[in-house]
Amino acid sequence: MADNLRVVIAAAGQGSRMGIKTNKQFIMLNNKPVIAYSLDFFEKQETVDEIVVVTSAKELDYCRFEIIEKNKYQKVSAVLIGGQQRQDSVWTALQYLSEDTDFVAVHDGARPLLSADVLSRLLTAAEEWGAAIPGVPSRDTIKMVNKDSFVRQTLDRNVIYSIQTPQVFKFKELFTAYKYADEEGFYATDDAALFEKYIGQVKVVEGDYDNIKITTPLDLIIVQNLLTRMD
Repeated sequence: MADNLRVVIAAAGQGSRMGIKTNKQFIMLNNKPVIAYSLDFFEKQETVDEIVVVTSAKELDYCRFEIIEKNKYQKVSAVLIGGQQRQDSVWTALQYLSEDTDFVAVHDGARPLLSADVLSRLLTAAEEWGAAIPGVPSRDTIKMVNKDSFVRQTLDRNVIYSIQTPQVFKFKELFTAYKYADEEGFYATDDAALFEKYIGQVKVVEGDYDNIKITTPLDLIIVQNLLTRMD
């Protein structure tokens, strides 16, 4: 098992789909900010050496002083200002990490229910394949539509997965993918897409349906119920 894992927590996203002005990572969930659940989790993992948080400029001080310092997170080495898009923010963090990093995990700060089992599966697969992401089979039928919203194709949901985070990579390879993307101005919706384009194959491992990303008010209610069930 890898013992040199650094974690990037992307927390610069806004709460537009939540219908609020607060960054969704800092919404209070059972009396603590959403991001604190991820920080608590990674702080306790023996395989994690270092954590870097990337947030917006306006919430930098709040994140640093009211969350990181107040809770005395020992593994957080930096709170950085992110860019306009998530990819810009992650690239900032990758450039901050030292060259001796073996593996890096990139995680959404709005996913508070990551499990140790998922992380373990990711690390094992990343060591073997260089890149591993968690996914869960689609529960719904997925259809491709044209510009007029007519169905073009019904996809086989047995090969359709919803992809989650953290996504774990060999650091140097992910860094190279991000460097090429930066030079070409290429943007993708997740880290794995950059790895796929510039480096090679990405292994999908079993994720967890509870590993929900808080994006809408309904997501927040679901996560609150899941936390109640776990207590």
